[in-house]
Amino acid sequence: MTVGTAEQLMRVGRLHRYPVKSMLGESVTTLGIGYGGADGDRQLALIDQETGRVASAKQARLWRDLLKCSASLADGGRVQVRLPDGTHVASDQDGFDEALSRLLSRPVRLADHRPEGASVERADPEQVLQQGLDAEVDAPLLELAEGSPGDSFVDLAPLHVITSATLERIGTEEERYRPNIVIATPPGYPPYAENEWTHRILTIGTTQLRGMGPTPRCVIPTLEQGDLGRAPHALRTPTAENRVESFGLGRLPCAGAYFEVVAEGTISVGDEISLD
Repeated sequence: MTVGTAEQLMRVGRLHRYPVKSMLGESVTTLGIGYGGADGDRQLALIDQETGRVASAKQARLWRDLLKCSASLADGGRVQVRLPDGTHVASDQDGFDEALSRLLSRPVRLADHRPEGASVERADPEQVLQQGLDAEVDAPLLELAEGSPGDSFVDLAPLHVITSATLERIGTEEERYRPNIVIATPPGYPPYAENEWTHRILTIGTTQLRGMGPTPRCVIPTLEQGDLGRAPHALRTPTAENRVESFGLGRLPCAGAYFEVVAEGTISVGDEISLD
């Protein structure tokens, strides 16, 4: 089977959104797609009261406990957060900031729009693996959403897409990479094919997405997430197999691809996908 033939057999395998940055999200069967990304995705984030930076598990030393929380959208667009002890707090509930500050041992406040110049610390992922989660490592600042309209807290682009072929090659769970769209590919489809999708158009129903470039991986996929344990190979495998140029940042370990939205719409699990 050629890649060209296989591309005609691609479908939407699974859909995800993550209402609070760096918390676990939820799987859905249908997802509205606007120019700013998936409806409800990364619409909230915690702000470090001491530094003013956005809390992100990319800096595992400070924020990895966020990955023990899960967030979901409830009626009216309010966000429900399940804490590690099983209790729930709503985003509009008194005491939300205090509950999360206690969990994280650091004062935080909830934000519902991205401040100008909002940034996160992106700890060097390979240094973290070598030196440990609590080590002081290089952590350059990453300004959020430079490739996205709107005021959500996405890292760079409106949408993140990954194929089942890439996930199978790496041998880890899709949740670790926090994609919005998992594309189900047929047997024999090449892993890391997303590298070649820059500037190409994915059409899903009336929705059209344009590839922006391969997604560089941080330390997050390697961390404990909910019931999932540590998985160093989630970074080490792409490091060994798929270092490619990514967004002018040099050759980085990548898996999946970022996309911008050319035409808005709604996509559902099972929808056919064409790649132009």
